[in-house]
This record gives sequence, C-alpha cells and structure tokens, in this order.
Amino acid sequence: MNAQSFAGRPDFQRLLIESLAWAAEQGCRELHAWDASFVDWPLSDAQALAALVAWARSGRQLHLLALHYDDIVRRHPRFVRWRREYAHCVTARAVDPEVRVEAAPQSLLLAAGAESTLTLRLFDRRLWRGEISVDTAQRLRGLEWFDALAQRSSDSFAPTTLGL
Repeated sequence: MNAQSFAGRPDFQRLLIESLAWAAEQGCRELHAWDASFVDWPLSDAQALAALVAWARSGRQLHLLALHYDDIVRRHPRFVRWRREYAHCVTARAVDPEVRVEAAPQSLLLAAGAESTLTLRLFDRRLWRGEISVDTAQRLRGLEWFDALAQRSSDSFAPTTLGL
C-alpha cells in the first residue's frame, strides 16, 4: 500500500489543492468529497478554483456529501459562484439528520484517474492528522462507504436560490 501520513491544517489544505490539480491532470471523470460542512476546505483559494475549472469538463461529476452546507455558503463565496457556473457537473447531497456518522472520516476525497487512484482522508480535525494514498483497494472501500451514506441523503446546496 502506497500511503503517506500528514499532520497539520496547512498540509491538509495543500494536499487537497494538489489532489484537485492531480484529478484535472489525470482526467478523472468523478470526484467524491465528504465533510460535515466543508468549511475547512480551501474552496475559495485561487489554486483550488483553477484546478476545479481545469477539471470540470463535459461528462465529469463532483459528488459532494455533507451534513449541511450553511458554512460553505458563508465562508466560500468564490466556490459558490463556481458551483453556480458549473452546476452541470456538481451534485450536492445532505445526509439525513438521523444518520449516525461517528465512524466516518472527518474529510474524504476520492478520485480515480486513467492509471492511478487517490484517496485523501482526514482522521482527526483537532490535530489535523490524515493520510493520502494511491491504493486502489482503499479508494474502493471509501467509495463503498460514501455510496452507503449517500443513499441516506437528499439533494441540497442548490446552485441558485429563488427569491420570491
């Protein structure tokens, strides 16, 4: 297994940006991202947005899964604009409130490129410890967990809001 541990919020955020850039370079068709609120992700960072723009092509899909998106709307306005422009390639779902997610990673990003896979997991948000891996089996386990949780979720974080 090819995994590298990290510790510290700056490393987590740097690895997220590098992972998004890797996904664009590899031509990943799907990205799966989990976080309770995505508030600590560097989603309004210029490099992260540039990587997402480079990645977002026809036939690509970013699957977001969270407990809620209130914080992302307040803290990441640039990402909210990007999400509006690229609504065709983003699904955002909120986990049903009665679902227990205690054993879940704090954050998770899954990607599969033409020749490799990537899994970025944050285990401990207090100490910002986690792991980045290119192990295919680990990505598949993460995808199974993500899919099981997504089945207990509903659409959320609409690309636009209607004002009446």
